[in-house]
Amino acid sequence: MNHPSSLIERLHWPDDAIRPLPVDVMRLDKLHPVVSGNKWFKLKEHLALTTPGKPILTFGGPWSNHLVATAYAAQQAGIAAIGIIRGERPAAPSATLEEAAAYGMQLEFISRQRYLQKEDPGFLGELMHRYPGAYIIPEGGGGLPGITGSEAILRISDTAAYTHIACAIGTGTTFQGLLRAAAPHQVIVGVPVLKGFDISPLQGPNTILLPQYHFGGYARHPQTLLDFMNRFYRETSIPTDIVYTGKLFYALTQSIRREFFPAQSRLLIIHSGGLQGNRSLAIGKLQF
Repeated sequence: MNHPSSLIERLHWPDDAIRPLPVDVMRLDKLHPVVSGNKWFKLKEHLALTTPGKPILTFGGPWSNHLVATAYAAQQAGIAAIGIIRGERPAAPSATLEEAAAYGMQLEFISRQRYLQKEDPGFLGELMHRYPGAYIIPEGGGGLPGITGSEAILRISDTAAYTHIACAIGTGTTFQGLLRAAAPHQVIVGVPVLKGFDISPLQGPNTILLPQYHFGGYARHPQTLLDFMNRFYRETSIPTDIVYTGKLFYALTQSIRREFFPAQSRLLIIHSGGLQGNRSLAIGKLQF
């Protein structure tokens, strides 16, 4: 595992319209080869709440970063893990599901319609009846423990000099943690990756939401996004993913070009990892 204090680096973006604005990237994608990005921060408080000898149970799709991270973290902690997977069991499981199973996670497949009930008390009660004493982690590591854990992201290095701190928004867990940990002068910038995401609970005097960069919805990746991700990697050596960080960096480069941020701003971008999703692409779509 890389030492957290070494994960902030200057973004050397060759675009003349961007270069004058100091932009740094917190490379949480380098933190750990499996529990990458923001996953450890969201999981650690959840894991601390488990009951000895009882399993943890969580939810995810076939390319979920969260499932793999949870499976690995549970294995390391000696905790049994159960993954409730969105969709019927495929004839050939995704590489992500194979990896989660290799770390010891028990996979249970349910229909997409049934999966929509993952927060329903009745459905959760059924799961607790089948797995007595299990600790349930919400999809993506959400909930108050995930928010509390995410606060630590801004405490692993000295981030007081930044005026703006930006992240992608999936469930909003990391965004809320950053907002709670930020200094009074700092603005948290969020880029929702879901079409139709309700931004109203996250709006406030110290927040900026950029909801127009979802590229059609969760995990949608038109050629425009792929072209940007390839160019961004060639020019910065920073890999991004089709679900979260590709959209985040695209949104911020467009915003900087349009002089969205005031002069004298200092921007820190949180690279939240999440590169698992790229494994769903055909070989050759991305150049990294």
